[in-house]
Amino acid sequence: MKNCKLSWILVAVLSVVVALFAYKFTAGSVAPSDDGRLAVKLSKDERNALLIEMRTWLISSQAVLAAAANKDFAEVARVATVSGMAAEADTPGSLFAKIPLEMKKLGFDTRGKFDEIAADAEKLKDSEHTIKQLSIAMNNCIACHATYAFVREDQ
Repeated sequence: MKNCKLSWILVAVLSVVVALFAYKFTAGSVAPSDDGRLAVKLSKDERNALLIEMRTWLISSQAVLAAAANKDFAEVARVATVSGMAAEADTPGSLFAKIPLEMKKLGFDTRGKFDEIAADAEKLKDSEHTIKQLSIAMNNCIACHATYAFVREDQ
């Protein structure tokens, strides 16, 4: 009887711990910001990593447009791949834990869209298609910047 009671207590404690981790994973480290967006609170290094990632997406977007305009589909594929899912390995785990679930979804979707751009460029070799794909991918950038601000947690 004593073991049964202990087991139920352990189940309850573990359930609370799992629930807290699940909440933290989905909610992230956010607070309201002065401009109506959600402020994602990050360390200096995490914020820098996120800003580098966003700059890389911007650079890739411009390079995809330039390569598509020149009908250089090997280059479209190369530069789009830089911002695809393979680059996720460079994302610090601590950053991933602090961003809210909806932002994670936007980020993964954006990386997936860059991978699609790369694959379709090699397969279809159609500049118009590539530009449409990039336009759709950039809607994620707009949604993210409209929703989130990235602030240092120590300020």
